[in-house]
Order: sequence, then structure tokens, then C-alpha cells
Amino acid sequence: MEPAVTGRGPSPDRPLLAAAVAGEARGTIEVAGRRTGAAELLTAASAVADRIAGAATVAVHATPTPETVAAVLGCLLAGAAAVPVPPDAGPVERAHVLRDSAATLLLDPGGGVALPGVPVVPVDLRARSSTSWPEQPAAGTALVVYTSGTTGPPKGAVLSRAALAADLDALAAAWAWTPDDTLVHGLPLFHVHGLVLGVLGALRVGSALRHTGRPDPAAYAAAARAGGTLFFGVPTVWSRLAAAPSTASALRGARLLVSGSAALPAQVFARVEELTGHRIVERYGTTETLITVSARADGERRPGQVGTPLDGVTTRLVATDGTGADVPRDGRSMGELWVRGATLFDGYLGPGGRVRPAVDPDGWYRTGDVAVIDPDGWHRIVGRASTDLLDCGGFRIGAGEVEDAVRAHPAVREVAVVGLPDPDLGQRPVAYVVADGVTEAELVAFVAGTLSVHKRPREVRFVDALPRNALGKVLKHELAAGTAGS
Repeated sequence: MEPAVTGRGPSPDRPLLAAAVAGEARGTIEVAGRRTGAAELLTAASAVADRIAGAATVAVHATPTPETVAAVLGCLLAGAAAVPVPPDAGPVERAHVLRDSAATLLLDPGGGVALPGVPVVPVDLRARSSTSWPEQPAAGTALVVYTSGTTGPPKGAVLSRAALAADLDALAAAWAWTPDDTLVHGLPLFHVHGLVLGVLGALRVGSALRHTGRPDPAAYAAAARAGGTLFFGVPTVWSRLAAAPSTASALRGARLLVSGSAALPAQVFARVEELTGHRIVERYGTTETLITVSARADGERRPGQVGTPLDGVTTRLVATDGTGADVPRDGRSMGELWVRGATLFDGYLGPGGRVRPAVDPDGWYRTGDVAVIDPDGWHRIVGRASTDLLDCGGFRIGAGEVEDAVRAHPAVREVAVVGLPDPDLGQRPVAYVVADGVTEAELVAFVAGTLSVHKRPREVRFVDALPRNALGKVLKHELAAGTAGS
């Protein structure tokens, strides 16, 4: 049996809001140009907690505003499970989230939401309360975050306060994140990346936060000139920064650049290093596991690889054929990544508020992601087992390897490879490409120089843009279903 890969040790046991309640934050919290001190934010959040006291589950209309930060913090103070609702959610999705979570209130930072059947509570950042809220049990639910729902209706992942605390402490250790930092990002506040890492992380560590409203390279550059030290972004942000040399140069004074939520192309990694002097730290996680694998601030960074397990996290690589056999950590063999540790969610929210566990009896969560692990424990994420592991004529093909080969052509800006049904091969690799001045035959001939015959795309389809979600992940199911616009 191939041994599992384990992080160095458990995270410290400390209440989730210890730093915020103790007034340890040294900097201000700024969201979309509006700034407030940590102490003022805490009293505004306490006023929110006063208004929702006794509610078990509270939805939050998660706009990129300081009111959203106060709303989520108020839920945590009061011991209510906060349910972030995307501000651009359509009526069907919003109704599903509210119904499925059984939220009894909706906190509205913007003051314009009206929903039948659910009382709406406005959030006023000027409100103040001196109520002293006791620390809630570590096992209590902090957040119910709904997954993207690419294979059905979004599911509510139940995240405990203990899981959030363990993950944030492990990340602080990995990234040398301290109260002296100023965190900069412009990520949505209804996902783990923007809300947990990007807001609760700053509050737990005690660092300043500058949320730019949108993940715009010019805004990141301005924040860097103003003293920003730690920058979070998705690959789309770094790709746009790489295309703007004069803007990118402003980030030379930063301490650390971190990328996540999707794979970072090696070309973008290299270009950002050229322009800023920084080798980007890549990390991996899911809504259900939080962040589990990362490169370190004091260690090496490898393009296309996401590092090693965080403190308290163990990973396994398991065969995708249903046998449960462990896959060798040889840097070549692909398998499904399994994760175990203190950062895992409690399960999915089920009928009647019951939580349905999603780990096996030994505590392993099957991520559904395909990975390769080097002998020294470094992980490379190939993609989703459902969309990125192709069965072509008896061969197993990783879509990511094909995408890297196509993307290396200088005319290609974006590429996504999916397996489409084929009566002879089972699946045939089809590349959806955003490019200028290159033909299908030229691309196929180009990748022939690096890929085996069975791995080469059988077809190239040129599109104007690839469909993506709010975090920049390509929606391959739309490409496979033929529902993506061109």
C-alpha cells in the first residue's frame, strides 16, 4: 500500500474569533473603497448579532461591501450559521438556497432585497452595540456554503468553526501571514476563497484587509503602491496582470502572491515572475475541504504544482477504477485525490436540517479531483475525474496535459479539452480554443511535437471565449453539452 502524504502537525486550538474579539487586529478593513477600523466593525457586527439573536440559520446577501463583512461576523458572534447568497443569483437559485438551508432571516447589506416569505433585515454599518457575546462551541456550524451545482442543484456544505480555525491557522503558518501584513484581493464574498480566506483569515490573523471590489489588475497595483503585502487571486487575475507589464511591475514590492480556485497556466506563472520578481504560491482546496495543499512562503514553488499537505492534513491517491487501490507517488500515475484532516466539512445539508456525512468510516473525503503526486509529496491537480480524465481507445488521458501542450502555441490565449462521446474510441479529446491566426491543422501538428498520438486532440473548435464561473473555473460541462456560446 502506498503511504499517505501528511502535513507536519495539527493546527493550534484557538476560538475562531479570538483575535477579532480581543481587538488584536492592527489594520483597517476596507471593502470597495470604504474603510472601517476593526473595533468599529466588531461593534457594528455586534449590533447585527443583537437583531438576529436566537436564529439558527441566517442568509446573507453577499455583496462586496463592508456591510457583508459585518453581517457574516454578526452571525458568527450570535452563533447562527451564515449562508452566503451570491448577489447575482437568479430567483430560482436564490429560492433553492433559502429553502434548502431553512434560513429564517436574510441580512441585506444593500438595502434593496425583497423576498416573499423571508424577513429581510437591513445591515447598518453605523449601528453600534456593546453586547459581549460568548465564544460559541468550536463544533458549531459557522457557514453553509453552496457548491457550484455543476452536476445538479447546489448543495450546502456545512463548515464548522473548528474547521475554519484549523485551516486559517495552517495557512497562516504556510504563508508566514502575520498582523503586519495587508491582504489585498477582490474576490467574491460568497465563496471560500474570498470570504473564508480573504475576510475571516484577515480577522483571525489580525492583519489589515483591502478588498478592491473586483479582482482588477489596476486595483491590485494601486493597493501594492499603498503598502499591500499579501495578494490573493484566481488565474484569470494573474493572466490579466501578466498582459499588463506596466501595471504588474507595481507588485514587485509585495511579499507574497497566491493563486487558487483553478489551475494556473505555467506560462502565466513564468510571465508574472518575469514582471514582478515573484514566483506565485499555488494552493488547492474545495468548498468541502477548505484549503488542504499549498506551497510555502519559505519554500520552493513549482509551476503547475500546488505543493504539499498543510499542517494536520493527510492525502491519498486512489485508483479511479473502483478497486480502492492506492496509486504510486511516482510523478506520473494519476488517481483520485482523497483528503483527511481537521479542515473537512461536516457534510451536506439534508432534509429537515440534518447533515449527511460525506466521508468514509476512516475519515477520508473523496474529492473527485484527479491528481499526480511526486515522490517528495508535491501534488499536481489534473482536473475533475468526471470531466478531465478521458477514456480514449483504452488509454487514460489527462485533459490538463493536452491543454498544456495546446496552450504552449504562441497564438493560443485559452484552451479547454473535454472528452466527447465517440462510437469507436469511447471518448475523443476535443480542444476548445481561443486563439488568433492559427488553424486546426497547425495546432494539431504543433502538439504532435510533444504528445503521443493517442493524446492529441481529434478535433479543435475555435470559440470567442470559454464559459467560466465567478471564480474563473472553466465550465466544461457546458462545452460538453454544447450549451456554451461562441
